[in-house]
Amino acid sequence: MVSTGSILAFAAMSLLVIVIPGPSVLFVIGRALAHGRRVALATVLGNLLGSYLLVIAVAWGLGALVESSATVFVGVKLAGAVYLGYLGVQAFRHRKEMRAATMAAPTDEPRSDLRTVLDGILVGVTNPKGLVFFAAVLPQFVNHSAGRVPLQMMVLGLVPVAIGMITDTLWGLGAAAARSWFARSDRRLSMVGGAGGIAMIGLGVTVAATGRAD
Repeated sequence: MVSTGSILAFAAMSLLVIVIPGPSVLFVIGRALAHGRRVALATVLGNLLGSYLLVIAVAWGLGALVESSATVFVGVKLAGAVYLGYLGVQAFRHRKEMRAATMAAPTDEPRSDLRTVLDGILVGVTNPKGLVFFAAVLPQFVNHSAGRVPLQMMVLGLVPVAIGMITDTLWGLGAAAARSWFARSDRRLSMVGGAGGIAMIGLGVTVAATGRAD
C-alpha cells in the first residue's frame, strides 16, 4: 500500500498547491460574500466531493483521457466556466434581495442545501487546476510495484481533500464574517452581494482562459 513517506511528500506538494488560491477558493469566497456562511460551508463540501471525483477519475484512467485530449479538457473547462458565470449573474441580479434573505427565519429546505452542494461539486469536478494536479502529480507518488494502483491513488487523494477542507472552510468563514459586517447596511450588503457575483463571473472568465500545462 501507500508508504508513510509518499503520503507526507504528497501532503507537502498538495499544501504548496492549495495555499495558492485557485477556482475553488475564489468560488467559496464569492458564495460566502453573496449568500453567507451556510452556503459557503455547503459549497466547501461540494467542492471537496467534486475534487475527490477527479481523484477517482484519475485513479481509474479517465484522468489520463482528459489530460491527453485537448478537446475533452477544453470541454470540461468551458462547462465549469459557463456555470460559474451563470451563478455569478444570478448573485448579481438578486443582490438587492439579500437583506430580506439575511433577516428571514431559517426555513431553508434540505433541497436548497443539496442544490448548493451540487453547485460546489460541479465547480470542483470542472476545476482545471485540480484536474491538471491530480492527472499529472498524483500518479508520481504511487508505488506501482505494490499493486492496487487505483486504491493507492484514492487513498492519496484523501490528503489534499483533507487539507482543502481546512483551508477552504477558513476562507469561507472569514468571508462570511466580513459579510456580516456589511449586513448592517442595506446598501453595503447589496454592494457585497454584487461584488460576490462579479467575482464569480470574473472567475468564470479566468477558468475559460486557463490553458493546458503542456
